[in-house]
Amino acid sequence: MITAEPLSASQDSLLTLALKAAIAAAGVIMDVYGRPINAVSKADGSPVTEADAAAEAIIIEHLRPTGIPVLGEESVAAGIIPQLGERYFVVDPLDGTKEFIKRNGEFTVNIALVEHGVPIMGVVLAPATGDAFIGDVNGAFYLVVANGKAGERQPIRTSSAEPLRIVASRSHGHAALADLCDCLAVEKDVSVGSSLKFCLLARGDAQIYPRFTPTCEWDTAAGQAVLEAAGGAILTLDGERLRYGKQDRGFLNPFFVAAADLTLAQRAAREMHRILG
Repeated sequence: MITAEPLSASQDSLLTLALKAAIAAAGVIMDVYGRPINAVSKADGSPVTEADAAAEAIIIEHLRPTGIPVLGEESVAAGIIPQLGERYFVVDPLDGTKEFIKRNGEFTVNIALVEHGVPIMGVVLAPATGDAFIGDVNGAFYLVVANGKAGERQPIRTSSAEPLRIVASRSHGHAALADLCDCLAVEKDVSVGSSLKFCLLARGDAQIYPRFTPTCEWDTAAGQAVLEAAGGAILTLDGERLRYGKQDRGFLNPFFVAAADLTLAQRAAREMHRILG
């Protein structure tokens, strides 16, 4: 646990701290993963396990010395919403709880830093594999976490190569997806859970991720930061950049599309808008 004096608010130090917090949370999550998992339903019907709350608690403890507010999924579910201001962390301690329960390894720890409604730094860590993706003003990077330690950072960039590959959710489908694939001449679907969808785009493994079903800000903030740092873009269906701080809407996101570049995102957003009428 971190008990040091308050840290400098520089982005480099915050990214390092967020990565350490994610690694600590991953250890707690894997402890739970290694034994029978008991899940209950939250008010919105989504599942939650003991790993969710335990991971969020350890992340908040790591981030507390910064003095920066933390918007956490489990805290919000408990009615605890801090005064956010213009700069705050957004945390999803266990994104892909359904994947966690299924034991397919496709779940992540997400930590982002938002400034003026935009995620400027993000960490996405998959505890089961050790795959980690980070992004900030210095670019996007892939690394492997093993034995609680972060490995060497490897720069990653999006790829706009055609024919297009689309990332579809393993747990959330939509009838409009087939129409969109036809319109964009998509060659292949790549199905993966949680915020790893953004990371596949950031690494160039796919080019487009359309979202026709609801998400909350903690589901997307870290992934958006990584993808944008890698050269990608995330737009709502009206062509605007996906933004944060929508407390009056319960922190719900509108439908959006993530893509390898801005031009593709704009094209896909127009098609999604047309398909949905």
